Amino acid sequence: MRRVIDLAARWGCAAALLAALIPLGSLLFYVTIKGGAAFSWSLFTELPKPVGEPDGGFGNAILGTFMLVGMACAAALPLGILAGIYVSEYGENRFARIVRFCADVLSGVPSIAIGIFVYSILVVTLRSFSALAGAASLAIIMLPTVMRTTEEILALVPNSLRESALALGVPRWRVILKVVLRAGAPGIATGAMLAIARAAGETAPLLFTAFGNLHWSARPGAPIASLPVQIYTYAVSPYEEWHRQAFAGALILVGLVLFLNVGARLATRTKNTRSH
Repeated sequence: MRRVIDLAARWGCAAALLAALIPLGSLLFYVTIKGGAAFSWSLFTELPKPVGEPDGGFGNAILGTFMLVGMACAAALPLGILAGIYVSEYGENRFARIVRFCADVLSGVPSIAIGIFVYSILVVTLRSFSALAGAASLAIIMLPTVMRTTEEILALVPNSLRESALALGVPRWRVILKVVLRAGAPGIATGAMLAIARAAGETAPLLFTAFGNLHWSARPGAPIASLPVQIYTYAVSPYEEWHRQAFAGALILVGLVLFLNVGARLATRTKNTRSH
């Protein structure tokens, strides 16, 4: 009977994995085929051009995406990881429960609502769309994912590691920093990459905050281009040429997210291998 249950569980897991891989593989295959047909190196270096002119690219949008995501990471990752550490290691109090509840509520808020909120707070106050407002909206989107992932990963670290370090007289803050965080680093990095991947593909909040820009721009206080907004603009246009470029932009965006995920996994794996 146990072997039957074990076999059924194995086949169930395999079926669930296949059900997840089929749509993912189909999506990647379709984007690669459609985007590869319009792919060229000018997409990385040139500005968008009007319909009918040859070439054109997403150079300003790629730069803007890196800038927006980088600024959002600078705000959301430290705050999210620190909040996750607090609710995991010191979570048996009322304040920690409130923080956890707020994170759960925030994770369910639609991204467009976050964009409207940041618009009313920053864009209306500053009287200008800006990269700062766009990064703020992405940071709010990333924050609950980073926090809750950090909390769940640290909860999986065996208490015996904490107790062993504390028994040696190591201060608790050093135990958390040197033992608990090091043990949970791969999982925390994975959670951070999930948050970055979601933020990098968001369009709705950037329409209300960063807006867009047809020129090179790296000023935090000015409107800035981004790949998701540029892809959206091309995709809803009536021009077939822009549709092809939209697929090429989607392929670039998928490649950037894949590169970040693989890079983070390799970095954490190398660090853990050296520590062992």
